[in-house]
Amino acid sequence: MVMPSKLDCSPILREAGAAAGHIARICFKTGPPARTGVELEWTLHDAADPARPVDRDRLRAALGRHSPTTLDGTSPAERLRHGGTVTVEPGGQVELSTAPRLSLAALLTDTDADIGELTRLLDAAGLVLGRSGIDPHRSPHPVVDTPRYHAMCRAFDRTGPAGRTMMFSTAGLQVCLDAGEAGDLVARWTAAHAVGPPLLAAFATAERHAGRLTGWASARMAAWLTIDPTRTRPVWQPTDAHRDPVTAWTGFALAAPLLCVRTDGPDWTVPPGITFADWIDGALSRPPTTDDLDYHLSTLFPPVRPRGYLEIRYLDAQSGRDWVVPVAVLAALFGDPATTAAAVACATSVADRWYQAARYGLADPPLARAAGELFDLALAALPGLDLPAGEHQEIVRGVRRRQAVAERNAR
Repeated sequence: MVMPSKLDCSPILREAGAAAGHIARICFKTGPPARTGVELEWTLHDAADPARPVDRDRLRAALGRHSPTTLDGTSPAERLRHGGTVTVEPGGQVELSTAPRLSLAALLTDTDADIGELTRLLDAAGLVLGRSGIDPHRSPHPVVDTPRYHAMCRAFDRTGPAGRTMMFSTAGLQVCLDAGEAGDLVARWTAAHAVGPPLLAAFATAERHAGRLTGWASARMAAWLTIDPTRTRPVWQPTDAHRDPVTAWTGFALAAPLLCVRTDGPDWTVPPGITFADWIDGALSRPPTTDDLDYHLSTLFPPVRPRGYLEIRYLDAQSGRDWVVPVAVLAALFGDPATTAAAVACATSVADRWYQAARYGLADPPLARAAGELFDLALAALPGLDLPAGEHQEIVRGVRRRQAVAERNAR
């Protein structure tokens, strides 16, 4: 029997229209596009032997009062000094989520400071952050076990090993941008998806996993592409040029199978194939609530996910401070409507090449051409971000380095 959580007092959903209204309210908050945020994930390694497993107790001791409650139920889960929150993924990957900032310069400065604090905590325990989008040394291995992660494993195991690879071995870079004014929502939603394949290709870092070359530029994205597409496929396609994002996302969310249902017990698994729409229609022993819907939305993993803002999820983790380059490129491309429209024009012809981007990266000539054009646009728009001179030049060098690769492969 599916029992409700004792803490869930939110309204019951008895028909799809109410669920659609709730999704529209919480997932698409419009207004002037001003803020940028970032979420950085890293695989975690022993400094002396990066192939050595890192266990839960060692990680908990290293993070101390910043440990998330999934790692230590008694932890205060304190933020880092500049506002970043530390979480730990099921394979022991460490994630730093920033508070959004009104300027890119402030975001980079504060995130650098929090990374420095996190690095010092880990250094003291003989641990170091990884430098790529997938663990190059170890096979998938669980570190953190919760009812949610247990249910995820059960669900993903039905389609093969890719789910465990994703859960236990991958690390991504997520960039969070405001959805924008209501009149610009379609354009920004379209652009966030359209530029995905060329930027995935340009910033792919996940070619080696568990001690071997995988044959993929981004084995991380390969894992995502192999998991249940009802949960992970792009919500927007090039044929959807004028489709309302709210309608598209609502349909996607209600048609997606439940990954888990929270209870007060340890077993959150559900029978396969039951969608949230089915739950509204009475498929489980109790009706869902708006809180259940919010949680269901957190179990959907498309390349772009609306969370009141646009969460761009398709980038691999970067080496060292290279993460600032794709963040700045996206901020520049979304800095004004004209640049955003030009980015869509550059990328639309390759906007469906997710597989090719993951497999070949910039070795795919159409993606290389599109990436080169996007880099031109970003370089032209970068001065408008008002970055300090040294930061600006560092980002320009990083963009030009990748642009040179794109131009060689575009011929």
